[in-house]
Amino acid sequence: MVAAVRQVRTCAVLLLIVSLAACGNAPQRAVESVREDAGRPGSVIPAPPLRSDRGNPPFYDVLGKRYHVLPTSAGYVERGVASWYGRDFHGLATSSGERYDMHGMTAAHTRLPLPTWVEVTNLANGKRVVVKVNDRGPFVDNRLIDLSYAAATELDMVRTGTTRVEVRAVAPPRDAFRGNATVAAVARPAEAPVAAVPAPVPAVVVPTAAVERMFVQIGAFAQPENAERLVARLRASGFSNSTVVNDHGEGRRLHRVLLGPIADSVEFDQVSARLRAIGVSGSRLVVNRAP
Repeated sequence: MVAAVRQVRTCAVLLLIVSLAACGNAPQRAVESVREDAGRPGSVIPAPPLRSDRGNPPFYDVLGKRYHVLPTSAGYVERGVASWYGRDFHGLATSSGERYDMHGMTAAHTRLPLPTWVEVTNLANGKRVVVKVNDRGPFVDNRLIDLSYAAATELDMVRTGTTRVEVRAVAPPRDAFRGNATVAAVARPAEAPVAAVPAPVPAVVVPTAAVERMFVQIGAFAQPENAERLVARLRASGFSNSTVVNDHGEGRRLHRVLLGPIADSVEFDQVSARLRAIGVSGSRLVVNRAP
């Protein structure tokens, strides 16, 4: 069973890494910003974490099923079945590009933006943790979230393997603004507020939204001649909007063949069907961002 699950997740992770390496969405606000310096006159509130450059396309396909990434995590609350993944995936790349650490408080989710912090409550015993969603999955029916080994241990669900949970989006922890967002604290009951003199309202730094366009990627080649041959074939078949984009990802230079831009998932499916009709398969969605 472990081997089968590992094969499914490994295939899904490889598909996402290849498909989403150039993906990203315009910066979005998290559920709530953490005003760490709000008490200091003239201070600046740190902007909420930006969406990851990887793992955030408008939609993606894994194992024949399409998933649509939510535009924001604000107000997200859902109940379902949680599972966990551990040593077999320790050190492997997640969909966001971070390395999976089985001892970190992280999780995988199919639809929440990366990163999102969520409070997960074990409905069987009431235990809670706050984890950072930095990966995609679980790609198994009737599963809502895949937790790290450490998070599953805190929820006392390692032995059973699965449990019913409530997942609620929360504000990023303070560590998120100091580059230490992998490990989130175990959730504890909130303390009573302490009365204080209102501080001046500081300025909020809002990142400039990026322009993004969606394309259909047909292939990625180490040799530019192979990419140019594919473009010539596509143009001969009526795909006049095909082009080659050079990419220096992951320590090597690749020449990606793209079609587009496209407007939405409907056009993506239409283009993919036309490509299959001429014997070209393996279409993937990529999103290019420009400042």
